[in-house]
Amino acid sequence: MIHPDITYPDHQPLIEFLQEQQIHFTIHHHPPLPTVAESLVLRGNIPGLHLKSLFLRDQREKMWLVVVPENKNVDLKILPKKIGSGRLSFGSAERLWQYLGVKPGSVSPLAAINDRQRQCVAVIFDRELLKHPLINCHPLRNDITISLTQQDLLKFMRVVQHIPFFIE
Repeated sequence: MIHPDITYPDHQPLIEFLQEQQIHFTIHHHPPLPTVAESLVLRGNIPGLHLKSLFLRDQREKMWLVVVPENKNVDLKILPKKIGSGRLSFGSAERLWQYLGVKPGSVSPLAAINDRQRQCVAVIFDRELLKHPLINCHPLRNDITISLTQQDLLKFMRVVQHIPFFIE
């Protein structure tokens, strides 16, 4: 059920794109899950690794999409050295919408499809994602979760020309 106070971007073009690219997935509908804490309570039993995605920017206004397992903490003081950036802060809701076409609480690696000019967002994946065969993320809205294999997620990232960098 869609929450009446939230306007979501249209996810249907993404679904059609995944199908065209022969990227296999399963869709799970649930109440809106804007935070990891709410997700743990409301999503039900969806098997696989669930992700947390952080939209960050540095002082030079370079954008970063950092994707980690939902239970992992990200230290924004250590991360810049690992990814070769300056000091990082969270990108604004306006910037998130401008570059990835999603609202806060709906950020996921699938939003890379909206960075069509590949002008801004560098994608960073935690290496732990490589250890999990099934991965879950939002398809541009947080009232739906898509489950796909690790191989299909990486295929998607290649097709949208956002090859992720992997870090510990």
